[in-house]
Amino acid sequence: MADRLRQAHGLECQCLLTDRPGGATEMAHRLAQTGEALRVYACGGDGTVHEVANGLAGFPNAAMTCVPAGTGNDFLKNFGADIAKFSDAEALWDGDVFPLDLIDCNGRYCTTIACNGIDARVADSVHRYSGVPLLSGRGSYLASVAANVLFGGIGRRWTVEADGEVLTGEFALVSMCNGRYYGGGSMPVPQARMDDGVLHTILVNNVSRTTFARLFGAYSAGKADQLPRLARISNARVVRIQSAEDIVTCLDGESFRSREVRLGLSGKRVRFFGPAGCSPNATAR
Repeated sequence: MADRLRQAHGLECQCLLTDRPGGATEMAHRLAQTGEALRVYACGGDGTVHEVANGLAGFPNAAMTCVPAGTGNDFLKNFGADIAKFSDAEALWDGDVFPLDLIDCNGRYCTTIACNGIDARVADSVHRYSGVPLLSGRGSYLASVAANVLFGGIGRRWTVEADGEVLTGEFALVSMCNGRYYGGGSMPVPQARMDDGVLHTILVNNVSRTTFARLFGAYSAGKADQLPRLARISNARVVRIQSAEDIVTCLDGESFRSREVRLGLSGKRVRFFGPAGCSPNATAR
Protein backbone atom coordinates (compact mmCIF):
# COMPACT_ATOMS: atom_id res chain seq x y z
CA MET A 1 0.00 0.00 0.00
CA ALA A 2 2.82 2.41 0.86
CA ASP A 3 4.54 1.62 -2.44
CA ARG A 4 1.35 2.29 -4.42
CA LEU A 5 0.74 5.63 -2.71
CA ARG A 6 4.33 6.67 -3.36
CA GLN A 7 4.25 5.69 -7.02
CA ALA A 8 0.76 6.90 -7.92
CA HIS A 9 0.68 10.19 -6.02
CA GLY A 10 4.29 11.10 -5.25
CA LEU A 11 3.74 10.89 -1.51
CA GLU A 12 6.58 10.48 0.94
CA CYS A 13 5.21 7.28 2.46
CA GLN A 14 6.71 4.53 4.59
CA CYS A 15 5.47 1.40 6.33
CA LEU A 16 6.24 1.13 10.06
CA LEU A 17 5.68 -2.08 12.02
CA THR A 18 4.92 -2.23 15.73
CA ASP A 19 6.85 -4.69 17.86
CA ARG A 20 5.24 -4.27 21.29
CA PRO A 21 2.14 -2.89 23.04
CA GLY A 22 2.25 0.90 22.94
CA GLY A 23 4.60 0.91 19.98
CA ALA A 24 2.17 2.69 17.66
CA THR A 25 1.65 5.46 20.22
CA GLU A 26 5.38 6.07 20.49
CA MET A 27 5.94 6.11 16.73
CA ALA A 28 2.96 8.37 15.98
CA HIS A 29 3.93 10.80 18.74
CA ARG A 30 7.55 10.96 17.58
CA LEU A 31 6.52 11.69 13.99
CA ALA A 32 3.96 14.33 15.01
CA GLN A 33 6.52 16.12 17.15
CA THR A 34 8.52 17.07 14.04
CA GLY A 35 5.81 19.62 13.21
CA GLU A 36 5.62 18.48 9.58
CA ALA A 37 2.29 17.64 7.92
CA LEU A 38 1.54 14.03 8.74
CA ARG A 39 -1.11 11.45 7.88
CA VAL A 40 -1.03 8.11 9.67
CA TYR A 41 -2.84 5.00 8.42
CA ALA A 42 -3.53 2.75 11.42
CA CYS A 43 -3.56 -0.71 9.81
CA GLY A 44 -5.13 -2.98 12.41
CA GLY A 45 -8.08 -3.12 14.75
CA ASP A 46 -9.44 -1.05 17.61
CA GLY A 47 -6.27 -1.42 19.66
CA THR A 48 -4.14 0.04 16.87
CA VAL A 49 -6.59 2.94 16.41
CA HIS A 50 -6.44 3.52 20.16
CA GLU A 51 -2.64 3.64 20.20
CA VAL A 52 -2.31 5.96 17.20
CA ALA A 53 -4.98 8.34 18.54
CA ASN A 54 -3.10 8.57 21.83
CA GLY A 55 0.08 9.43 19.94
CA LEU A 56 -1.48 12.12 17.73
CA ALA A 57 -3.96 13.74 20.14
CA GLY A 58 -3.51 17.50 20.29
CA PHE A 59 -1.20 17.82 17.26
CA PRO A 60 -2.70 20.21 14.66
CA ASN A 61 -0.22 19.06 12.00
CA ALA A 62 -1.22 15.38 12.20
CA ALA A 63 -4.27 13.36 11.15
CA MET A 64 -5.09 9.67 11.19
CA THR A 65 -7.33 7.10 9.56
CA CYS A 66 -7.85 3.35 9.89
CA VAL A 67 -7.39 0.47 7.47
CA PRO A 68 -9.46 -2.36 9.04
CA ALA A 69 -7.34 -5.41 9.80
CA GLY A 70 -8.54 -6.33 13.29
CA THR A 71 -10.99 -8.78 14.82
CA GLY A 72 -13.87 -6.52 15.77
CA ASN A 73 -13.17 -3.17 14.06
CA ASP A 74 -15.81 -1.54 16.26
CA PHE A 75 -14.41 1.95 15.72
CA LEU A 76 -15.12 1.86 11.98
CA LYS A 77 -18.64 0.48 12.51
CA ASN A 78 -19.56 4.06 13.43
CA PHE A 79 -19.07 4.98 9.75
CA GLY A 80 -21.79 2.58 8.58
CA ALA A 81 -21.68 1.31 4.99
CA ASP A 82 -18.53 3.33 4.28
CA ILE A 83 -16.50 0.88 6.37
CA ALA A 84 -15.64 -1.08 3.18
CA LYS A 85 -14.07 2.02 1.60
CA PHE A 86 -11.49 2.25 4.38
CA SER A 87 -9.75 -0.82 2.97
CA ASP A 88 -8.87 1.08 -0.23
CA ALA A 89 -6.01 3.57 0.08
CA GLU A 90 -7.23 5.33 -3.06
CA ALA A 91 -10.37 6.33 -1.17
CA LEU A 92 -8.32 7.65 1.76
CA TRP A 93 -5.15 9.42 0.70
CA ASP A 94 -6.75 12.79 -0.19
CA GLY A 95 -9.83 12.50 2.04
CA ASP A 96 -11.11 15.46 4.03
CA VAL A 97 -9.88 15.90 7.60
CA PHE A 98 -12.33 16.44 10.47
CA PRO A 99 -11.93 16.50 14.27
CA LEU A 100 -13.21 13.84 16.66
CA ASP A 101 -13.85 14.03 20.38
CA LEU A 102 -12.03 11.71 22.73
CA ILE A 103 -12.66 10.45 26.25
CA ASP A 104 -9.93 11.28 28.77
CA CYS A 105 -9.55 8.41 31.23
CA ASN A 106 -6.85 8.86 33.87
CA GLY A 107 -4.74 10.72 31.31
CA ARG A 108 -5.21 8.18 28.54
CA TYR A 109 -7.50 8.72 25.56
CA CYS A 110 -10.35 6.54 24.33
CA THR A 111 -11.99 6.91 20.91
CA THR A 112 -15.27 5.06 21.37
CA ILE A 113 -16.35 3.55 24.72
CA ALA A 114 -14.56 3.58 28.07
CA CYS A 115 -16.08 0.78 30.13
CA ASN A 116 -15.68 -0.27 33.74
CA GLY A 117 -17.12 -3.39 35.36
CA ILE A 118 -18.50 -6.58 33.88
CA ASP A 119 -18.19 -5.37 30.27
CA ALA A 120 -14.55 -4.40 30.85
CA ARG A 121 -13.81 -7.75 32.48
CA VAL A 122 -15.37 -9.46 29.47
CA ALA A 123 -13.22 -7.42 27.07
CA ASP A 124 -10.13 -8.10 29.18
CA SER A 125 -10.53 -11.87 28.76
CA VAL A 126 -11.99 -12.09 25.25
CA HIS A 127 -8.55 -12.83 23.73
CA ARG A 128 -8.63 -16.23 25.46
CA TYR A 129 -11.43 -17.30 23.12
CA SER A 130 -10.46 -15.51 19.89
CA GLY A 131 -8.42 -18.47 18.66
CA VAL A 132 -11.10 -21.07 19.36
CA PRO A 133 -12.39 -22.71 16.15
CA LEU A 134 -15.84 -21.53 14.97
CA LEU A 135 -15.74 -18.41 17.15
CA SER A 136 -15.77 -15.14 15.20
CA GLY A 137 -15.06 -11.74 16.77
CA ARG A 138 -18.63 -11.61 18.06
CA GLY A 139 -18.57 -15.29 19.04
CA SER A 140 -15.42 -14.93 21.14
CA TYR A 141 -16.99 -11.92 22.87
CA LEU A 142 -20.14 -13.90 23.75
CA ALA A 143 -18.02 -16.78 25.06
CA SER A 144 -16.20 -14.34 27.33
CA VAL A 145 -19.56 -12.95 28.53
CA ALA A 146 -20.71 -16.44 29.48
CA ALA A 147 -17.47 -17.28 31.30
CA ASN A 148 -17.36 -14.04 33.30
CA VAL A 149 -21.03 -14.11 34.26
CA LEU A 150 -20.98 -17.76 35.33
CA PHE A 151 -17.73 -17.73 37.27
CA GLY A 152 -16.88 -14.12 38.10
CA GLY A 153 -20.09 -12.61 39.38
CA ILE A 154 -21.69 -9.40 38.14
CA GLY A 155 -21.50 -6.44 40.49
CA ARG A 156 -18.82 -4.64 42.47
CA ARG A 157 -19.19 -2.10 45.28
CA TRP A 158 -18.20 1.36 44.06
CA THR A 159 -18.66 5.03 44.79
CA VAL A 160 -19.63 6.79 41.58
CA GLU A 161 -19.63 10.57 41.25
CA ALA A 162 -21.21 12.13 38.14
CA ASP A 163 -20.96 15.92 37.91
CA GLY A 164 -21.09 16.17 41.69
CA GLU A 165 -23.86 13.62 42.30
CA VAL A 166 -22.49 10.81 44.48
CA LEU A 167 -23.86 7.25 44.42
CA THR A 168 -22.54 4.38 46.52
CA GLY A 169 -23.65 0.80 45.97
CA GLU A 170 -23.30 -2.35 43.92
CA PHE A 171 -22.88 -1.69 40.19
CA ALA A 172 -22.59 -4.01 37.21
CA LEU A 173 -20.93 -1.43 34.98
CA VAL A 174 -20.31 2.23 34.30
CA SER A 175 -19.51 3.01 30.67
CA MET A 176 -18.88 6.38 29.04
CA CYS A 177 -19.69 6.49 25.33
CA ASN A 178 -18.29 8.76 22.63
CA GLY A 179 -18.99 6.23 19.86
CA ARG A 180 -21.65 3.56 19.62
CA TYR A 181 -19.98 0.15 19.29
CA TYR A 182 -17.88 -2.20 21.37
CA GLY A 183 -17.67 -5.89 22.12
CA GLY A 184 -17.90 -6.98 18.48
CA GLY A 185 -21.02 -4.90 17.76
CA SER A 186 -22.88 -4.18 21.01
CA MET A 187 -24.42 -0.70 20.87
CA PRO A 188 -25.43 0.47 24.38
CA VAL A 189 -26.05 4.16 23.52
CA PRO A 190 -27.19 4.44 19.87
CA GLN A 191 -27.51 8.23 20.00
CA ALA A 192 -23.82 8.80 20.82
CA ARG A 193 -22.00 10.98 18.29
CA MET A 194 -18.25 11.29 18.00
CA ASP A 195 -17.94 15.00 17.28
CA ASP A 196 -20.74 16.78 19.17
CA GLY A 197 -18.93 17.53 22.44
CA VAL A 198 -21.34 15.31 24.40
CA LEU A 199 -20.51 12.07 26.20
CA HIS A 200 -23.18 9.60 27.32
CA THR A 201 -22.59 7.64 30.52
CA ILE A 202 -24.63 4.52 31.16
CA LEU A 203 -24.75 3.14 34.71
CA VAL A 204 -26.20 -0.32 35.34
CA ASN A 205 -27.01 -1.51 38.84
CA ASN A 206 -25.98 -4.92 40.07
CA VAL A 207 -28.29 -7.71 38.95
CA SER A 208 -28.48 -11.46 39.31
CA ARG A 209 -26.98 -13.77 36.72
CA THR A 210 -30.40 -14.74 35.39
CA THR A 211 -31.50 -11.11 35.09
CA PHE A 212 -28.26 -10.19 33.35
CA ALA A 213 -28.70 -13.02 30.85
CA ARG A 214 -32.28 -11.96 30.20
CA LEU A 215 -31.46 -8.26 29.69
CA PHE A 216 -28.09 -8.51 27.94
CA GLY A 217 -29.69 -8.52 24.49
CA ALA A 218 -31.68 -5.36 25.21
CA TYR A 219 -28.59 -3.61 26.56
CA SER A 220 -26.52 -4.57 23.50
CA ALA A 221 -29.29 -3.34 21.19
CA GLY A 222 -29.33 0.11 22.78
CA LYS A 223 -32.55 -0.32 24.74
CA ALA A 224 -31.16 0.31 28.22
CA ASP A 225 -33.36 3.42 28.49
CA GLN A 226 -36.32 1.03 28.64
CA LEU A 227 -34.97 -0.45 31.89
CA PRO A 228 -35.28 2.53 34.30
CA ARG A 229 -34.98 0.46 37.48
CA LEU A 230 -31.71 -1.09 36.36
CA ALA A 231 -30.00 1.48 34.15
CA ARG A 232 -29.65 5.22 33.80
CA ILE A 233 -28.06 7.31 31.07
CA SER A 234 -26.68 10.79 31.69
CA ASN A 235 -24.61 13.42 29.89
CA ALA A 236 -22.24 14.01 32.79
CA ARG A 237 -19.06 15.79 31.73
CA VAL A 238 -16.94 14.27 34.50
CA VAL A 239 -17.41 10.85 36.10
CA ARG A 240 -15.26 9.42 38.89
CA ILE A 241 -15.35 5.84 40.16
CA GLN A 242 -13.66 4.76 43.40
CA SER A 243 -13.28 1.31 44.90
CA ALA A 244 -11.44 -0.48 47.68
CA GLU A 245 -10.53 -3.15 45.10
CA ASP A 246 -9.11 -2.95 41.59
CA ILE A 247 -11.48 -1.67 38.92
CA VAL A 248 -11.00 -3.22 35.48
CA THR A 249 -11.22 -0.48 32.85
CA CYS A 250 -11.22 -1.08 29.09
CA LEU A 251 -10.49 1.66 26.54
CA ASP A 252 -11.09 0.58 22.93
CA GLY A 253 -10.28 -2.99 23.96
CA GLU A 254 -7.12 -2.05 25.90
CA SER A 255 -7.41 -2.87 29.63
CA PHE A 256 -5.84 -1.63 32.85
CA ARG A 257 -6.58 -1.75 36.58
CA SER A 258 -6.79 0.98 39.20
CA ARG A 259 -8.62 1.92 42.41
CA GLU A 260 -9.87 5.24 41.01
CA VAL A 261 -11.06 6.07 37.49
CA ARG A 262 -11.71 9.59 36.23
CA LEU A 263 -13.54 10.04 32.93
CA GLY A 264 -14.16 13.27 31.04
CA LEU A 265 -14.54 14.92 27.64
CA SER A 266 -11.54 15.94 25.56
CA GLY A 267 -13.30 17.79 22.76
CA LYS A 268 -12.08 17.79 19.13
CA ARG A 269 -8.81 16.26 20.30
CA VAL A 270 -7.75 14.17 17.30
CA ARG A 271 -7.93 14.90 13.56
CA PHE A 272 -9.29 12.09 11.37
CA PHE A 273 -9.55 11.60 7.62
CA GLY A 274 -11.65 9.19 5.59
CA PRO A 275 -13.39 8.57 2.27
CA ALA A 276 -15.23 11.51 0.68
CA GLY A 277 -18.59 12.09 2.35
CA CYS A 278 -18.02 9.68 5.23
CA SER A 279 -19.43 10.43 8.68
CA PRO A 280 -18.53 9.03 12.11
CA ASN A 281 -22.22 9.41 12.95
CA ALA A 282 -23.58 7.44 10.00
CA THR A 283 -25.39 4.91 12.21
CA ALA A 284 -26.41 7.25 15.05
CA ARG A 285 -30.08 7.34 15.98
